[in-house]
Amino acid sequence: MNQSSINPALSGERGDLAVYCKLAVVAMIWGATFVAGRYLAGGPSPLLAASLRFLLASLALLGFMAVARIPLARPSLRQFGQLALLGFFGIFFYNLCFFLGLQQVNASRASLIVALNPALIGLASWALFKERLGRHKLLGIGLCLGGAALVICSRDPAALSQAGGWHGDLLILGCVLGWGVYSLFSRSLNQSLGPLQTVTYSILLGTLMLCTTTLARGKFDLQAVARLDLAQGLSLGYLGILGSALAYIWYYDGLRRIGATRSGVFIALNPLTAVILGALLLGEQLSLLMGLGAVLILGGIYQCNKPLASRGKKAIL
Repeated sequence: MNQSSINPALSGERGDLAVYCKLAVVAMIWGATFVAGRYLAGGPSPLLAASLRFLLASLALLGFMAVARIPLARPSLRQFGQLALLGFFGIFFYNLCFFLGLQQVNASRASLIVALNPALIGLASWALFKERLGRHKLLGIGLCLGGAALVICSRDPAALSQAGGWHGDLLILGCVLGWGVYSLFSRSLNQSLGPLQTVTYSILLGTLMLCTTTLARGKFDLQAVARLDLAQGLSLGYLGILGSALAYIWYYDGLRRIGATRSGVFIALNPLTAVILGALLLGEQLSLLMGLGAVLILGGIYQCNKPLASRGKKAIL
């Protein structure tokens, strides 16, 4: 017998560590989506870009399920309604705000606004589902938000002042609202259908909403697709396959295993990733303040998960 089979607490701690690593990767993948979105800002319309992104995500998910021989579940009428709600807020609404907002707001500023997600998810979980917010979680949320703010504010203030007006900021705040609903109202579906089925159905339904709206507004322009350059094409593929299909599955699995608050706080890594990739791909300068912001973000993630780690150590002893 191996050690984990003798001590279930040790096995559970290792399982949680794997979830944390996946969520960190997801956060970094999503941080890069802001840069990819900026590459697409001068290309197809926001509706068309969102539709193409999730057409690719839908094909990737269905292809994976076909290869793995996992059939689509048959949700009940109530579950189907819940999935449609997730598809609307998490796919349709979020991505319209995402692509429209990135036409007016730079990637770093947008990622800072989206870093408000942990606070929103944590407070809403406490208000709606009575999820406990202890001092460690509250301190962690504060550190994450403070670190994210420091990372963004370390940039040239003149660049921030030219990032766009309030309209763009409000659109990105719409992303925060959409993602909060998507995270919080998936709990029962994650338990009954599982993360893969929940993600697949919500993406399929959201894609249907996006494509229907795009066609109805006459925005499905194949010539615009043909005009995509290499960087825009790669950005679209990244957004659809890694930034949607893979990342959504791992994120929902994290929600199911460790809860909305601890999962949501990893979103604070988004602005850090966005700023670093902005420096590497867009020539933006790094600073020492950015390193301090990274330390605060990582410290906040540790604080939010500290109670769970302490319980695991006590169980092992």
